[in-house]
This record gives sequence, structure tokens and C-alpha cells, in this order.
Amino acid sequence: MDFKFSQKSLDLQEKMNKFFEEHIFPNEEAYEKAILDSGDPLHIPELLDELKEKARKENLWNLFLPDSEYGAGLTNVDYAPLAEITGQVWWAPEVFNCSAPDTGNMEILAEFGTQEQKDQWLTPLLNGDIRSCFAMTEPDVASSDATNISSSIVSDGDNYVINGRKWWTSNAINPRAKICIFMGITNPENPPHTRQSQVLVPMDTEGITIVRPMHVYGYDDGYTGHPELNFENVVVPKSNIIGGEGMGFKIAQARLGPGRIHHCMRTIGMAERALQLMIKRALSRETFGTKISDHGVVQDWIARSRIKIEEARLLTLKTAWLIDNVGKEQAKIEISAIKVGVIEAASYVIDKAIQAHGAMGVSQDTPLAKMSAGVRTLRIADGPDEVHLRSIARREINKHT
Repeated sequence: MDFKFSQKSLDLQEKMNKFFEEHIFPNEEAYEKAILDSGDPLHIPELLDELKEKARKENLWNLFLPDSEYGAGLTNVDYAPLAEITGQVWWAPEVFNCSAPDTGNMEILAEFGTQEQKDQWLTPLLNGDIRSCFAMTEPDVASSDATNISSSIVSDGDNYVINGRKWWTSNAINPRAKICIFMGITNPENPPHTRQSQVLVPMDTEGITIVRPMHVYGYDDGYTGHPELNFENVVVPKSNIIGGEGMGFKIAQARLGPGRIHHCMRTIGMAERALQLMIKRALSRETFGTKISDHGVVQDWIARSRIKIEEARLLTLKTAWLIDNVGKEQAKIEISAIKVGVIEAASYVIDKAIQAHGAMGVSQDTPLAKMSAGVRTLRIADGPDEVHLRSIARREINKHT
């Protein structure tokens, strides 16, 4: 396996690191302050659009799509370090049009969408003109098993009629979210994995109600939040189905491979930022007449953090290499493994960084508390740890039977 980055990737890494030093880090506090001062948690700072325009001019745009027709044409290995850089600040991925859930939705449309669907929805998403959401998880069933999804997509002449309750639909509360990919049952008599379908639902369609924003440890996550939605007799044309009836589960699985790389590398970037903050804090304070950085226990935190980050990064790069070279089917163990391992590593690093900061670590004066809430959520999002561990174990056992 060769994890050597192409020259194109190396050049983009240099440009993106420079962009962060010049535009992202200096504006981090101003961005948060703009939202707070507006009094509206759904406020989108003008600064975001200004930075997006700068990123586009520097060709730091749509870097996640391996298809050069739509994106930068990078392999997963080449994109991985770029995703890591963007993970250092929670709002930064959108600056480069590389934020979830749009990335996964664009991948779905690029791979499975009709030309009409691409023209209507993929193009404005690629341009950054609109945002999108993905409605799968439901409050009334254990959604970690996607075959439990109970929302209905019923045929009615040339249309589908959609009914169901969804929640944790990230970005659905965003004023710029114009399209939703909705997963529900079209074929209840089919085998479990071919009952579901995915349908494009414009967010202004009659019958969609935002019930409430879902909070994460007290954070409402503002315009990127994850509301509960009610779909009541929502009518869309049959031309809005993606890939055909019964393809919902397959499309969901296809979405997870590269998307997992993106999530994990952004999380590694978050862990790197936490480690940097931990070290800076440890160098700046003294306890009991000794710099915090000279205490053995803190040095242990720093060393173990570095080990865990490197392990997580290498496993993620291996997974990216496998997807690039042998395909997602041959990387299933690794795709599940990084979902568990990377989150565990980041959780450790962020927790120790908070501890090194003392009371400041759990306050709004550092990004660490928000990081902690976010990384804890990732142990549930995209399938809980236990589902992935079960999948890994089964595949390992099957090697010997």
C-alpha cells in the first residue's frame, strides 16, 4: 500500500493550510460572535459567503468528489488530508463546499441521479447556491437497523405520497436547505433490503413541518442543526425517485464508504487541533511551581494522544487506499473499523485537552466543549459503535467457517 500523496494533493494541502492561517483561524471568534450578536441561532454570517468566494477563486472547491466532471478528481487518499485540515474548525468545511450532508447527497446524485435530477439539484449544490439534507433516522424505530425504517412512499398515479416522522435530519433547519433526500418504504412485500427507496423532496413542498430542533448536550447547532420533521401526505412526482424503487438501502450503503473517510479525517483534524490546544495550555500555565507540560501525567496524555492520532490516521488512509484500489466491497471491515477507532481516539484526545484547560475547557472560551459534544454524537451517527463492531466480528468469524 502506498499512501504517498500526489503532487496535486500536496499543492492543495499547502494552499488550504495557508487559507486557514490567513482566513479561517483569524475569523474563528468573529464568526461565533456574529451568530451570537444576531440573536438568531439560524443566522448565517456574511463572513461565510465572503470566505466561500475566496475559496472558489483559489480553486479550493468541491475537493471531495473523485469524478473530475464534478469535482477535483482526487482519489480518497489524496482528499483525506484535505478533509483533515477542514475538520479543525466546525464551520470550515462549508467554506470549501465540502460539508456533510451535502457531500454525501452530491455523491448520490452524481452516481445514481438522472440527468434531470443532476441539472435541477446537483448543479446548484456543486455551485454552493443551496444546501440539502438527508432524512433517514426515525424516532419510533431503532434506526441503527435501516431495515426498520417505517416511513411510507406510496405510489399514486404519476406521484408518490410520503408520510413519516424523521429526526436528526442534519441541515434541514438551514434556511438555505432546498432539497431533502427522503428514505422510506415503497415495496413492503419485498425482501428487507429492497423495500426502501430514496426520493428527492423539495423542502418547500406542502406537508413538511419542522417540529423542533434537536439539541446535542445543550447545543442546538444553529443553522446546521438536526431537527425533527413531520411529512404528512407530501406529494412529489415519480421522476424524483433516485435509482429506482427498492434501491434505498443499496444507495445508503454506497453513500457510507467515502463519506466515512470524510467524517473520520475531519475528526482526526479535530483531534489534532485539540492536541495543539492542550500543548499550548500546558506550556502557558504552572501548578505547584512546575509548568503543566512538565508534569508526568500531562506528558503521558500528550504522548498517548499522538499515538492514537497516528494510529487513527493510518487506518483511515488504509481504508481510503482500499476503496481507491479494490473497491468499497473489499474494505467493509476497515470502513467499520475507522468509524469506531477514529472516534475513540478523538474522544480521548479531546477529553485530555479539556482536562488540561480545567474549567476553561468546558466553557465557550475554547472549541473543546463543542468538539466533545460533536465527537460523542459520532459514536451514534452513521450507525452506533456496536453495529460496526458486530459487523467486523461477523466478517472475522466468517473467515474461519
